[in-house]
Formats: sequence, structure tokens, C-alpha cells
Amino acid sequence: MIRNGRGAVGGAEQPAPEGRRAVRVWCDGCYDMVHYGHSNQLRQARAMGDYLIVGVHTDEEIAKHKGPPVFTQEERYKMVQAIKWVDEVVPAAPYVTTLETLDKYNCDFCVHGNDITLTVDGRDTYEEVKQAGRYRECKRTQGVSTTDLVGRMLLVTKAHHSSQVSRGGVPEVPGSRSPWERRSISLLPQGPPAHAPVPAWSWGGHTWSAGLSALLCSSVQEMSSEYREYADSFGKCPGGRNPWTGVSQFLQTSQKIIQFASGKEPQPGETVIYVAGAFDLFHIGHVDFLEKVHRLAERPYIIAGLHFDQEVNHYKGKNYPIMNLHERTLSVLACRYVSEVVIGAPYAVTAELLSHFKVDLVCHGKTEIMPDRDGSDPYQEPKRRGIFRQIDSGSDLTTDLIVQRIITNRLEYEARNQKKEAKELAFLEAVRRQAAQPLGEQDGGF
Repeated sequence: MIRNGRGAVGGAEQPAPEGRRAVRVWCDGCYDMVHYGHSNQLRQARAMGDYLIVGVHTDEEIAKHKGPPVFTQEERYKMVQAIKWVDEVVPAAPYVTTLETLDKYNCDFCVHGNDITLTVDGRDTYEEVKQAGRYRECKRTQGVSTTDLVGRMLLVTKAHHSSQVSRGGVPEVPGSRSPWERRSISLLPQGPPAHAPVPAWSWGGHTWSAGLSALLCSSVQEMSSEYREYADSFGKCPGGRNPWTGVSQFLQTSQKIIQFASGKEPQPGETVIYVAGAFDLFHIGHVDFLEKVHRLAERPYIIAGLHFDQEVNHYKGKNYPIMNLHERTLSVLACRYVSEVVIGAPYAVTAELLSHFKVDLVCHGKTEIMPDRDGSDPYQEPKRRGIFRQIDSGSDLTTDLIVQRIITNRLEYEARNQKKEAKELAFLEAVRRQAAQPLGEQDGGF
């Protein structure tokens, strides 16, 4: 078990309101590629009780029932632990939620979103606790899913982004001013494709030559129809449309930000620390960095500045960020180490910004700092003041490496998502058929 403490790092369990015992709530899941949808589920679950315990499944269990996870179990444990509404994490939680599990951790009930989770043989993993009346449901967050995010990353592999080839065979994206993008593409392993119904960097265990990809797709217009076909079919299976797995549009609201934000201003004696970046696909590398920054002061107040999508696109390349500014805002706000978020922070850390937020310390990780558009160092002002610190998080995980994991295992993830949806659609059809049967003919199971 990994205990977090409510609203603080390493705090103790909070007592229930006077006159009643604490209500303990159980959630469980894969929590693979943790995003603001997961965080919102846990926020809602925590609001139903006083203490939230989250069980996280092992890699082996996920592979058995769903397909290969993107992140390792140790990475997933730590990501869930960093969500501020979680009080305790239980590693290696069983895939099927039973009354025995709830009783073992003294939980009153479990909470899950209003979608379904099925075993490898198509049974509802919450069937037992539902029948016992120890199941609660919360609203699923529209506009995001792990399936959706994997789909967005797979589109990064499409050669339609490159209609021109520079010297050396590295594609240049029209309008892109990012040397980072061309450099990262050139580092991809080279190898001829066996065959490719949809152009991609990775196929059959090999990765295409960047130049060959561009030659096969001589213009963006030629690729657009295949791009649309792929984007429209990802996360779908023949014969149906899954209401949960499919992609929908995320709509940000002020209420959602209020729900995620702490609403607390810096207090006397707290050290205001400013960090800035894309924080795209908020992951364990970000968490490790923020945890290290949090340890720099006895009473830290960390402000995270998130760059506009256009700014991230400028220094990261054509397909970034994977998540837009509104999505990234919620992902960072859910982290227990972050006190405040600047939505659309300037790329350069200016004197005005430092004065406005009364910043004591500015931190950046070991990743490369790209110059501002005028060629200047975006951190020159905090460096001049002597308040700049470079922090080694100890993690080598980056957004780019996550994308490469997806690219490398592209076919497995496509198959996983299609298998998952087919299973869920079959379950829905079984429910529909049973509901249509006369009451006396129902057998009470699926």
C-alpha cells in the first residue's frame, strides 16, 4: 500500500466529520496513460466519501484482459499516487472487483464511471459488488480516453505531415520552424516497409525511412483521404459504434477548472516556485520533476506555467502538443505538487511575470531549452536575478519517448483498441436482447 494523505504530500488520514465514522471509497483500474478523465473520476469518487483507496492492476492482468499497457505497473502506481484526491494506492489490485476486496480494505463501496469494464470472457468486472448494492457510479469525462490519446499519437507517425524532403532525406514540414522536429525524425531507425495500407513510420517491426515516406506521399492533399479514413476508423470496429471508446470533443468550462483548482493563494512563509513548459501528456517524468521541485522548500507553492498550443507547436514541431491547452491545464491541476496554473504563460520568463506572482525561485528540468523567437534565452531574467535552478528529475521519460512506445507497438495497440470495442459492443447487444425478452424468459445472466 502507498499512502498519500489528503491534500498534502505524505499527510495522515483525515478524520471524518464529528458524529460519524469515515466513509472509505474504493476505485480500481488500469490507469494507463493517466489523463484528466481518470483524475476527474477520482475527484468525483473522493467527494462521495472521506478516504479514497485506488487499486491499480498489474501489467500481466491488463495484458490478459485488454492488451498490452503503454506504461509499466510501477509507472502507473506512481502516476495515480500523484493525483491529489487519492489517499492510498493498492498495487496489484485484482482485475475483478469483489466483496472480499472491499472488505479487506474496509471500504463501504466502490465507484466507477458510467462505462463498462469487461473481463477477457466478456463479463462485467463489477457484477458482484453491483448485486450487493456496494457500487456507485460517477459521470465519465467526455472528450478523452486512453484510446483517443493513443490514436492522436499514432497520427504523429503519418507521413502526410511531410511534403518536402530536405538534404539528408529528413522531411521538412511547410511552415514549421522547429529544428527539434527534423532532428527527432532523423533519429528514427531506418528500414524498408513490407507493405503499408496506411503510411506510417512503424510497420511489421521496421521503421520507414523519413525520405521514403515523403516520396510516397508527395503532397498533403494526396494523404488527406487516407488520414481521414484512419482517423475516422481508429477506436471503432466493424458493425457498431461504441459510446465509450469512440472519440468525442472535449469542451472546457469554468466550472471544470474550479472543480480541479485548489483556489488557495500563497500564504506568508511559503516559497513561490515557478516552472514552465508544455506538460504534454502529463506523465511520470513530469511528476518526478515536480516532486523534486516540491522538496526544494519546506512550504512550497508551485506555479506551473503552460504554454499556448501555438508556442508548443513552434518549439516542438508539427504534431505537438498531443493534448491542447485546456486538457493540459486539468492534467496539471490534478497533480498534488502543483498549487496554481498559468493558462497560456509567455515563453520567456519576464520581469513582469516574476513580480506579478512574487516568484522566489524558477526551476527547469534537464531537457533542452529552445531559444525564444528572437534567439534570446527565455530564462535570462531569473538567471540574472540568481533565482534559476536546473533540476535533474532522475527520469529519462519524455513525451517523445511515450510517442515512440506507441509507434513501436502500433499494431498491438490498434488490435487492442478494436478488440476492446468489439467486446463492449457484444456486451451491449446482450443487455439489449435480455431487456427485450419477456420477464419470465430472462435467465438472470449474460
